[in-house]
Amino acid sequence: MTDNAEPGASAGDFEGWANLFTRCRAFSHPSELHGGLCGRLAAGARLNQQQWLEVVCEHIGIAPETLAQGEDLPAELPDFMAEAYRQTLDQLRATDMAFEPLLPEDDYAFEQRLQALAAWVRGFLEGMALAAGEKLGQAPDEIRELIEDMVAISQVEESDEGDEAAEVQLIDITEYVRLGVISVFTEFNPPESSTPSAGQTLH
Repeated sequence: MTDNAEPGASAGDFEGWANLFTRCRAFSHPSELHGGLCGRLAAGARLNQQQWLEVVCEHIGIAPETLAQGEDLPAELPDFMAEAYRQTLDQLRATDMAFEPLLPEDDYAFEQRLQALAAWVRGFLEGMALAAGEKLGQAPDEIRELIEDMVAISQVEESDEGDEAAEVQLIDITEYVRLGVISVFTEFNPPESSTPSAGQTLH
């Protein structure tokens, strides 16, 4: 994140993504796009900036040529998304397991947080399927069971009132997803050298 980033426009928090999506007049969900990126990265794929921007454009309904011309679009979109990519990959690679899916804060309504989690997981499953392909069928049983659980989570769109028990359940499911993503990343991404060579790239 750069020092001159707009307030509320951080690539690492939901508010920043939501604000940018609003300025882009996007009807899609920020959490789903972040989930899609995480799914690709966890499955071992790496995207260069142009490839990632093409994914972004498709998700939020922007024609790539419109992005190139910069017509009626936030000027920070390319840099914001490039930073989001870097932050997400760094989090997934980190040994402290600090990775967090991009979800609304606790002050959002319960239903909004539940729907965001379902959207994030849908994106993750789609991104992982696109990147992993047949490798998914060869994954260990625990990974395949995790994917089955995620499919069920992705289909949850509503719940009873957000009472205390539901809140606890949502927190538990979110943590299950978070740790599951780290497990998938560990499975499909070989350990990297702590001192990568100068020629190493992300794509």
